[in-house]
Amino acid sequence: MRVRFRSFLTLLAFGAWLVPTLAAYAAAPAPEMSAEELAKGKQKYFERCAGCHGTLRKGATGPNLLPDKTREMGTDVLSVFINDGTAGGMPAWGPSGTAIFTDEEVNLMARYIQQDVAAPPEISLGDMTETWKLVVPVADRPKKPAHKRNWQNFFGVVLRDAGKVAIIDGDTKEKLAELPTGFAVHILRSSESGRYFYVIGRDGKATMIDLWSEKPTIVAEVKPCAEARSIDGSKFKGYEDKLAIVGCYWPPQFAILDGQTLEPKKVVSTRSMTWDTGEYHPEPRVAAIVASHYKPEWVLNVKETGFIWLVDYSDLKNLNITMLEGERFLHDGGWDATHRYFMAAANMKDTEVVVDTKLRKVVAKFKVGVKPHPGRGANWVDPKYGPVSSTCHLGEGKLSVWGSDPEKHKQHAWKVVHTIALPPGAGSLFVKSHPKSGHVWVDFTLNSDTAATQTLCVLDKANIDGKPNCFQVTDHGRVVHQEYNKDGNEVWISVWDKGDKGEIVIYDDKTLKVKTKITGLQTPTGKFNVFNSRNDLY
Repeated sequence: MRVRFRSFLTLLAFGAWLVPTLAAYAAAPAPEMSAEELAKGKQKYFERCAGCHGTLRKGATGPNLLPDKTREMGTDVLSVFINDGTAGGMPAWGPSGTAIFTDEEVNLMARYIQQDVAAPPEISLGDMTETWKLVVPVADRPKKPAHKRNWQNFFGVVLRDAGKVAIIDGDTKEKLAELPTGFAVHILRSSESGRYFYVIGRDGKATMIDLWSEKPTIVAEVKPCAEARSIDGSKFKGYEDKLAIVGCYWPPQFAILDGQTLEPKKVVSTRSMTWDTGEYHPEPRVAAIVASHYKPEWVLNVKETGFIWLVDYSDLKNLNITMLEGERFLHDGGWDATHRYFMAAANMKDTEVVVDTKLRKVVAKFKVGVKPHPGRGANWVDPKYGPVSSTCHLGEGKLSVWGSDPEKHKQHAWKVVHTIALPPGAGSLFVKSHPKSGHVWVDFTLNSDTAATQTLCVLDKANIDGKPNCFQVTDHGRVVHQEYNKDGNEVWISVWDKGDKGEIVIYDDKTLKVKTKITGLQTPTGKFNVFNSRNDLY
């Protein structure tokens, strides 16, 4: 029996039908699957589902998908959720939405998540060292840029499903290289010098790209994780480009690498107790990582336990880790404008946690909207409240803005001062601005309505409570991830679509008019400008 509904709310309206259906499935065993189906389901779960629901299916941003729950729901009901998505931020994966899954694949995944959970293998320092490849030794690399291009305005563009990164000249809009990296690259981070892009894929493969080469070139790679989301370099004075760190989703650990070669140096498990209830958690994944500007430290969000770890990289043999009590399900986050305060979003607790990296302690926790997801967030100076920061949300159409200057505007610091309704609704992944821009841009990539996923809203910093200017960017694919150029006068927007139908639409930030498009890209998503990434500008 195949049942379809257009939304989660519609599904709830059929409660009278669902109750007896659920009861009928209450004692059902896992549906049969062939070895080939299990392998396909495992791969698709890793590619599309594990990030929100966890490798062990214990849940985080999304609910747990353990067998005692999924078998009770049954294949038909699970298929409805997978096909049509939910109002809480899960996209419609089936033909009624993104069409990432066919009808057959929707059914396959509904059956797969009813199977017993099998933990993937661990990865040791030796295991990751076996994957390490030094493609271009340091001695063979140019001592200065081997070209005359404005490399600080280069963009690294994720070609998600192609397993590649494109390097595009932000001045000329030329694609300079298309390099094989990990599957579904999550982020790129500039080294402190800006010379290198550190790249991490969801498949745990880390890649190092040299932008000073005559043509952008991969100089090293390694695979420290089976699944990952975060990477960064050492940025403190005296340690520039010397080390790098990768945070794993699986195994739950982080790896410290040589910043010039990516040779693995140290691996540390994050398995521990939760900060609040003191319960052991087997899968505390490393989410956002930033490099402190005040000490030779990295700041790590350890998602499931809710701790924020300060990892001192000045002495790897006697590694010093300080564990700060944050909030559970920490995900992404970024700096305030001064780069002193790290502001982290705890998705499932609707909370922002603030770390003072100079004093090395948590200084605030406060509520925002449902499932905050800022990316790095956006900073600007509010005419009334002074310096502020912001987040958009997966769970509701809202922009939350808070004061972020405890020095000169203490009365507004770490308090929500603006709450702006965003007309297209929930499903936002990124809010972005630039110090030289007068605007704030918000996407709606995971909205359950197709038209909304193709829409952007732009807000005026000088009148942030005014009506947002919302408009359709495209008639195909999904709009995702805003990134400014170095000068802050262009905004690059990805149209995430299959095949070579993907493109980047470039807007004039002042006029909000389209300047040009870069077409023929395969599933473009995140874009990272060298200058902005290097200097933490957003």
